[in-house]
Amino acid sequence: MHYKKQLAVVAVAAAVALAATGCSGGGSNASGPVDLTVWTGFTGGDAPGYQQIVKDFNASQKKIKVTMSAEPWDTIQQKLPSAWMTGQGPDIAAPASDPNVIAQYVKTRSVLPLTLTGDGASKINVDDFAPALVNEFTYDKKLYAVPANYATLSLYYNKALFTAAGVTPPKTVAELQAAAKKLTKGDTYGLVLADNNTIQMWPVLQWLEGGDIVGKDNCSVLDSATGRDSLKPWVDLVTKDKITPVGLTGAEADALFSAGKAAMEINGPWAAPGYKKAGIDLGIVPVPVDSSGKRVTLGSTAPLAISAKSKHPQEAQEFLAYWTGKTAQKKFSLSTGFPSLRTDLADDADLKADPVVSVFSSQVPDSRLYLPQVPNATQVDSDAYVPLIGSLTRGTGLNEGTATASKKIDELTGCSSK
Repeated sequence: MHYKKQLAVVAVAAAVALAATGCSGGGSNASGPVDLTVWTGFTGGDAPGYQQIVKDFNASQKKIKVTMSAEPWDTIQQKLPSAWMTGQGPDIAAPASDPNVIAQYVKTRSVLPLTLTGDGASKINVDDFAPALVNEFTYDKKLYAVPANYATLSLYYNKALFTAAGVTPPKTVAELQAAAKKLTKGDTYGLVLADNNTIQMWPVLQWLEGGDIVGKDNCSVLDSATGRDSLKPWVDLVTKDKITPVGLTGAEADALFSAGKAAMEINGPWAAPGYKKAGIDLGIVPVPVDSSGKRVTLGSTAPLAISAKSKHPQEAQEFLAYWTGKTAQKKFSLSTGFPSLRTDLADDADLKADPVVSVFSSQVPDSRLYLPQVPNATQVDSDAYVPLIGSLTRGTGLNEGTATASKKIDELTGCSSK
C-alpha cells in the first residue's frame, strides 16, 4: 500500500475519474449480478495484491461483480464525504490511509454499521482480527469498518553500506543511534527520517525512549519531562549529527534510500518491492528494542467501509467478509509481504517461512496504532505533531516547541484536565 499522501496536482485530473465512478448501490441487470463499486488509494507496490482479491472474489461466485478503482488518497478524501452524504459515490471505500477518519463518517451517519459478523467463511470474522483493529473501528458498540490490511514498520538497511562501514544491524536503540552517526558520511545519510506526507516514523522513536503524544485522558504529554526527553536524542541526531536531511516527505526519504544515499529507513512492507527493483542490497530487521529490552513499533491499517446509502448492503458485507477471510488474507500476505490482519494465521507455516512476511509479522504483538480513537486525531497529526517535528528539527527549542504543540493538541482533543 502506498501510504504517502499524493500531491494535489494529481488530484485535479483524478477527480474527474472519480466523479464518473458509479453511485452508492452500484447497479445490476435484472438477470445479471449485482454491481458493486469500490474506491481505494492503494497505488503502491502492494496494489496488485488488492486487485487479486477482487479478481478472485468475482471468480468465486456469480451473483456479485466488484469493480475497484484506485485513485490518489487526496482525491478520495476530497470527493467521498459529500458523495456519501448525497447517496453518490461507491458502495465501498477506503476513505483514507488514516484509520481515524472513520470517526468523521460515523458522525455524519455516512457509513453502514456492519452486522454480517460471526464465524464461517461467509461472515466477517471479527473474533479472528487483531483486537486493536476491531477497537479502532467500533463506536457505540457498533462496527463501522473492517481493516483493509495491517502493516507494521520495520528497519530497512542497505547491506552494502553496512559492510563498507563495518556495521552490523542494530538490535538496541543505542546501537541504532550509534549506527546512524557512523553511517552518515558525505552525501550519504545514516537514518533517513521523513516528517511530513508520510507514514509516521517519529512516534516510534519517541515510544522507544519511553515517551508518547497523548495520555489516556487525551491530553498532550509532549510537554512533560518524559515527552521532551523522548524527543531530545533524536532531535539532536538530526540537528547536530545531520543523520538525515530536514523536512523530507515520505517519497523523498524513499528516493534517497532507493538511490543508495541512505543506510537505514523505518518503513512498512509496501516499500520492499520498490527497493529491490532499485537494486538495493536490502536487509530488513525488526525495530530495535528499547533500553529495557522491550520492542515497540507502529502498526498501521486502512479502513474499508460501506456507504450508509448503498442499495446493496448485504452484498457489500459479503465482499468484506471475503476480503478479510482466511484464504484471501494468506494469499495477500504472501504476495505483498504484509502481515496478516488475522490472528489465526499467526502460526501459518507458509507465512512464517516467507523472509519478508516473517519480519513484519513478528512485530505484530509489539505494535501500536497511532493516536487510536483520539478525538480529531487527523488534525492532531497534521496541525500539531507534524509542525512540531518540523520546527524542532529546524532548531526550535524543546520547551517552546512542545508547549506550543501541546496547547494545540489539547484544543483539538477537548482536553480539560490541565
